[in-house]
Amino acid sequence: MKIEFQGAALTTTGSRHLLHIEDKTILLDCGLYQGRRKESYEKNKNFPFDPSRITALLLSHAHIDHCGNIPNLVKNGFTGPAYCTTATLDLCSALLRDSAHIQEKDVEYLNKKLARKKEKPVEPLYTMEDAERCLYNFHGVYYHNTINVLENVTATFLDAGHILGSALTAIDVKNGDGKGHRILFTGDLGRKDMPILRNPEIPSGVNTLIMESTYGNRVHGDIRLSEEKLGKIINKIYARKGKIIVPAFSVGRTQELVYCIKRLMDGRQIPRIPVYVDSPLSVNVTEIFRQHYECYDAPTRDLFLQGEDPFGFCCITYIRKVEESKELNDMQDPCIIISASGMCEAGRILHHLKNNIENPRNLILVVGFMSSETLGRKIVERAPVVRIFGEPYNLRAEVEILNEFSAHADSNDLVGFVHALNKEGDLRRIFIVHGEEPQCTALGNRIKADFKGDVFIPKTGDIFPID
Repeated sequence: MKIEFQGAALTTTGSRHLLHIEDKTILLDCGLYQGRRKESYEKNKNFPFDPSRITALLLSHAHIDHCGNIPNLVKNGFTGPAYCTTATLDLCSALLRDSAHIQEKDVEYLNKKLARKKEKPVEPLYTMEDAERCLYNFHGVYYHNTINVLENVTATFLDAGHILGSALTAIDVKNGDGKGHRILFTGDLGRKDMPILRNPEIPSGVNTLIMESTYGNRVHGDIRLSEEKLGKIINKIYARKGKIIVPAFSVGRTQELVYCIKRLMDGRQIPRIPVYVDSPLSVNVTEIFRQHYECYDAPTRDLFLQGEDPFGFCCITYIRKVEESKELNDMQDPCIIISASGMCEAGRILHHLKNNIENPRNLILVVGFMSSETLGRKIVERAPVVRIFGEPYNLRAEVEILNEFSAHADSNDLVGFVHALNKEGDLRRIFIVHGEEPQCTALGNRIKADFKGDVFIPKTGDIFPID
């Protein structure tokens, strides 16, 4: 048995790991690599393995950096089952179609420019037809139900507490001598006491751990203080008659923010400021959240079952139409605009940033991780000038970062997870993935301080034997 790392190794995007068992291969996640356009296109288009030789796919959750290249995998020959939780299946149905739509529109725009230069047109990574075709490979499974993946291999999804439907994937492999080996893949690990979702579960008997490290060198602020901080920011910008522009992932972060703003208004801690969720995908995803209340924590589930909508209140407007989105550009009164994409690389958020980034009354609120080379990272680093749609804009708007809203475990959470997982001393080795080099190294050093097993930080292409 071997594990091969072909994505999210010393980076936070393109999650893709292969588990080789005899002559069979199981793929863990198949995400899009996100970064510079040309480099991303080449990495996503050309697989470093033969998709037709993958026996099965186990998908941890529905964020695009974990699921976004499945249509291309199927397009290039994968015919096996793609197992995930039922909520993840529904989210992927919306997210992969949206991803295909964005790629088709991007290529349409790019090809107009290429035609003027009399250069060859390019093709999208995959089309809407490809995205819809790959959904036939999906199999939705409830938490704790065991899947027979191969003759001697089973998998079980446990709650990862990261986004709706996110899963820890426990893979049990029976050896020829009757002994077993349990591999746990965290996907993205969530945090305790986050709004809406349950806390991450702690499985037992894990021998090999593949663990994310997005915030492996940082400690988040207390989640219990996040609403108070958000309230202070909203009151400050409302008082100076500005707008709050929030780049937010359509899955998870948008719903958490809406829920918190609702609670602040209900508690009369902020004024009844208009809130606009300007993303057709976010609107669709919020409806999927309403359908999967089995994933909620007890307080949110009770609220929902009592007939109250956690994602709806008098001041919120969900926007689908382009015309309605454009009308926000002319709005002069204070408001909150939540829009996608979360890393500011595509979608309507780019238009809102373009129209508001040079006004010092406004504020850009960052509530999630921004990968290197993205526009979001440049805003986080307060670059004086940023490029949007190829044009330079001065960053005069105030920038606030609320890492408390991050759905990723921080350094303390990750180390605590390892300790809880290894309570019985079964853990032999840990592979640290899905983090940039400083995060991986810092987390690895903390774990090595009191863990007697092996700790590895794999590079792309590395293969490790597992006994």
